[in-house]
Amino acid sequence: MMSFKAGGAPPRAPLSSRFAGRLSRMTWVDVVVAAAVLVLLYLVLRVGQGTTVRFSTDQSVAVDTDPSALPYDAARSLLRMFAALAASIAFTFVYAYAAAKSRRLERILIPALDILQSVPVLGFLTVAVTGFIALFPGSMLGLECASIFAIFTSQAWNMTFAFYHSLTSLPRELDELSRSFRFTKWMRFWKVEVPAGMIGLVWNGMMSFGGGWFFLVASEAISVNNKDYALPGVGSYAGAAVTDGDLGKVGWAILTMAVMVIGVNFLFWRPLTAWAERFKNEQSEATEIQRSAVLDFLRRSHWPRLLGASLRPVGRALGRAARVFGTDDRPLTVDPARRRTGDLTFGIVAGALIAWGLVDLGFYLNDRTGLGVFGEPLLLGLVTFVRVVVLVAVATVVWVPIGVRIGFSPRLTRVAQPIVQVLASFPANFLFPLAVWFFLKTGLSINVGGILLMALGAQWYILFNTIAGAMSIPTDLREAMDDLGVRGRQRWKRLILPGIFPSYVTGGITASGGAWNASIVSEVVTFGGTTLTATGLGAYIAQATSDGDFPRLIAGVAVMSLYVVGLNRLLWRRLYRLADTRYAL
Repeated sequence: MMSFKAGGAPPRAPLSSRFAGRLSRMTWVDVVVAAAVLVLLYLVLRVGQGTTVRFSTDQSVAVDTDPSALPYDAARSLLRMFAALAASIAFTFVYAYAAAKSRRLERILIPALDILQSVPVLGFLTVAVTGFIALFPGSMLGLECASIFAIFTSQAWNMTFAFYHSLTSLPRELDELSRSFRFTKWMRFWKVEVPAGMIGLVWNGMMSFGGGWFFLVASEAISVNNKDYALPGVGSYAGAAVTDGDLGKVGWAILTMAVMVIGVNFLFWRPLTAWAERFKNEQSEATEIQRSAVLDFLRRSHWPRLLGASLRPVGRALGRAARVFGTDDRPLTVDPARRRTGDLTFGIVAGALIAWGLVDLGFYLNDRTGLGVFGEPLLLGLVTFVRVVVLVAVATVVWVPIGVRIGFSPRLTRVAQPIVQVLASFPANFLFPLAVWFFLKTGLSINVGGILLMALGAQWYILFNTIAGAMSIPTDLREAMDDLGVRGRQRWKRLILPGIFPSYVTGGITASGGAWNASIVSEVVTFGGTTLTATGLGAYIAQATSDGDFPRLIAGVAVMSLYVVGLNRLLWRRLYRLADTRYAL
């Protein structure tokens, strides 16, 4: 007989015994979940085989536009999208954490993030295709990695901005509590900082996923340096159908896209948004919460708890390692003189590297075309700048009230979420046939109509962030306003606008960058033999990319980065500081 001291706890059974005991309590729900996971793994492996077939840059590219190929194309596109999402999440955690925790790195990383989000997807593709093909010679994996990288560049920046803001505006009481309990940085990150930013991270992840859909055509059907590359996918299928002027096949692509978006929303994003409700910072529970049939089904299964129990030793090991290496987050006293010396040294080194890069770029452009190459894109950038300002202003007036209404009503969220997700995910290229017909029929200039196409890829950042901000407003504050009888204009002034302001700023800065990026595919509209070209920087960059004119491409990308960074520095960064100082929860 086993005995233990009086007053002591009985020894815990070994992990293998506890695991076997839980397995004996398995139900039909666990069987269904296990079968679904096995089928998913099988499909990933089966579809993934096509990413490693042999490929030559000299071979002719032909996209199969038979509708029977769409299921396989859809699976390949989904695989790329989720691979890019996983890379974006990893990048978000590392980059945003480094920028939020280091004052010196913040001075470099945040301006760099402004520049990165301003560089169009086509600008990244020009370098990525050549680099990845060289990295994986003779294999389709090079093109696959280039496509995933392109999708990653359309997803990562929005999520990084959102998580960076949540880290810098962490409620002070949570920060002090984690320090008083002497949490390691690892414990603080996973138990305090990630949960505090979870709602914004999930909704911005959903928006970023939609941004990936928007640029699917550009990332799967690539034209660089007068060479055309294509991968099996819904984007390349739609691009080929649009080029052929086949409305029937464009319709099949739109139908497939709608099924994919609704399916991913139901199986992935809806459960995540319902699960993220647990991280709301409030003192009273909401009377109505988000629900998900998939999440409710998973909660009836034992597999999530078994998986959590099996991973718990890994978390404890990482926590112990954090303590061994002295990573607890206690504030350190730093000599001001040493800090100033370190800042000066860091600034000199960083400034010297940036100056060297700019000088080298200047010599390259001067040898090829002369520095006068910047004149045309600077003037064209003013035209696109006007379109961006109009788009952001109109989107703010239209979508902020709608986003607040959706965010305050879980029932409305369940209805609106899949609709908004479908609208946000449709690439402008899919609507080019309708756009060309509409512009020609009404006589509307592409210079004005291009704003409508840009809005397809940019306005949703404002809507999604407004929804996330409204959902993050504690229920007890809303109930207090109800008890005090605060309604209408005063309610917006005292509660809603201050509550959503930090999230709106994140949405505004990413919508602005997204609008510049969307101008690449919105200022040149082609269907069949008809091409409409707007006056603007986006059309300039698209033409330079198609021609393989690297000096003009570099000049166009540099000017676009200049406009985006200038707008961020003069407007959005000031609003960020205002959100941190006055409107943080």
